[in-house]
This record gives sequence, C-alpha cells and structure tokens, in this order.
Amino acid sequence: MVPVSTAVVRTQPTHPLHWIDLHPAPADLVAVVAAGLSQKPRQLPAWLLYDAEGSRLFELICQQPEYSLTRTETALLEQQATAMAAAIGREPQLVVEFGAGNARKVGPLLRALQPQAYAALDISAAPLQQACAALQRQHPAVSVIGVCCDYSTLPSLPPDPLLELQPRLGFYPGSSLGNFTPAEARTLLSQMAQLLGPGAQLLIGIDQPKPIERLEAAYNDAAGVSAAFARNLLVRLNQDLGGDFDPQAFRYEARWQAKHSRIAMALISTREQVVTLAGRRWTFANGEPLISEYSVKYTPEALARLAAAAGWRLQRSWSDTAADLSLHLLHQADSGSASAAPQP
Repeated sequence: MVPVSTAVVRTQPTHPLHWIDLHPAPADLVAVVAAGLSQKPRQLPAWLLYDAEGSRLFELICQQPEYSLTRTETALLEQQATAMAAAIGREPQLVVEFGAGNARKVGPLLRALQPQAYAALDISAAPLQQACAALQRQHPAVSVIGVCCDYSTLPSLPPDPLLELQPRLGFYPGSSLGNFTPAEARTLLSQMAQLLGPGAQLLIGIDQPKPIERLEAAYNDAAGVSAAFARNLLVRLNQDLGGDFDPQAFRYEARWQAKHSRIAMALISTREQVVTLAGRRWTFANGEPLISEYSVKYTPEALARLAAAAGWRLQRSWSDTAADLSLHLLHQADSGSASAAPQP
C-alpha cells in the first residue's frame, strides 16, 4: 500500500474535503493480476475494471435502458430515506460508503441523517475526488472524506479524527456484494463489521433474481457499452503493466448461471494467442474465458442467511414495487438492537 496522504482538496464549503490515498502500489497490482491469471478459469477482481475510463463507461452503463438498477435504487432511496433514518434511529455521526463511485445515491441519507462526517471508499482516484468535491458542495455541513482503496481488503479505517466518530453506519448500495462469491461475500461482510466496529449498522442493496432475458440484457446492452467496459480492462492492463493484449481478439459474453444465481461476464479469446504482461507470457486457448466480473443475485431470504453467517442480523427491508431490488438494514448480531424482531 502507498503511504497515507493528508493532502486537502481546496473547496469553499463549511468543511474542507479530506483525501486519503491507499491505492494498491504497482507491485501489489502485478501480484493480484498474476494470481488471477493463474486460476482456472482465469478471473480478475472486479475493482480492476474501474480506472478513470472504466468509471466513465460504467456511468454510461447505468444510463442504458436495459440497466435499471441504478435508477430504481436511487428512486427507492429518495422515497424511503426518512423511513430509513427512523429505522436506523441512533443518529450515526459517521456514514461510511463502500464502493462509492459517483456518490450520488447517498444524498437522501445525508439529508435525513445529518451525520457529522461521511467517508467515501472507492478504488478509482480521480472520479472519487470529483464525486467527493461535488458532494461536499451539496452538503456543506457534513465533513467529507475520500479514501482511495480496495475496500474489500481494508481491515480498518485509516487514522483520522473524523473516521473515529461513533456511532457508524455502513452504506453499501448498488448490488456490489454480488461481485463476490457467496464465500467471499461472507468474509467481506464480516470484515465490514470489524471495520465499522461494535454496535454499527449496515444499509446494503441487493439486486434480486429476474427473468433471464432481462438479466442478460442488463449486462449486454444493445449499445455495446458493457462490452467496451469489459475490454477496457485489457487496455488498462496494457497501460499499467506493460501488456500487449489485443482487446479485439476477445469477444464479450454475459451469461446467466442458474446453479450459482449469477451473471458471469467474460472476455472470450477468439483464437489461440500468447500475451505478455508484466514480463510474463500467458497462453490463451481459442474459446478460453477471462472472467471480468460476476454479479450474484440474492433473494431477501438468501441475503438474511448470508448476513447472519457473517455476524449481522436483518432488522428492516425496503423494496421497489416490482421487487427488482431491495435495501436491507443490518445490525451487528451482538448489539443490543439485534434482539428486536425484523420488520418488513
């Protein structure tokens, strides 16, 4: 990990924007990619998709007609933020968002909760800085902290007085939990409990199972933005690790895997080829996949079981009218509030 930066981004609101850089160092990136390419099937962590260009392309994906998750979840938060704040109840002083991206979904919660501070955790530095600066202007009474990091491997919040505030609420929208296998997701939820500390709560979004046609279309839009997003991974590897991938020698595929209740997104080699990356040579067979991302879909019941195994208890849920997605308020199972019965 690179050293913590204490640089302050200049803004005009009541509180200055704090910035902490924990982005993996180049040597760490080489190790992550080598480990992923050594698997069968080959698979790279989803956070590698989000360099500056990948973040831009993901923004475009969210605007495609086939991809309704972002619009639906944003509307649900706007409609239910007051009810969510009432259910959270303890007036958290610090809201921590995992995988914040453009940080546009958290606005209704900040208005309803009025915390002292908000921390946005994300891997893509430039878009995160822009998002945090915009959010700080919109919410001048809230101290905004941007933390550039791989949140899935962050054991604790970095040292900063604002990040020591209690009580805490974790916010994990966007169905990003689905990028991990269930075993990995359980580990991640346990890690979030450790990072947030005893008595913390977590508001998490999940994308629920739908007809296969809708699911596959959402991850393979007619405009081809999803395909460009996946191929940009190869461009990023070329730029950052001195690779010679030919992105056009891989076709993009998004398929529903019913056994695992997930969409698997992959770049499929269209010929036998040898790729050089970070000084190593990797042979791809014709038709061999490189998994760029999974998106597991959870029913509310499955999410509750997974959360319980990770030390959380479901307290309250909210869903859109079509039951396409839902947001769930979790309490740590050993907290005093965990003894209450879940509410619909």
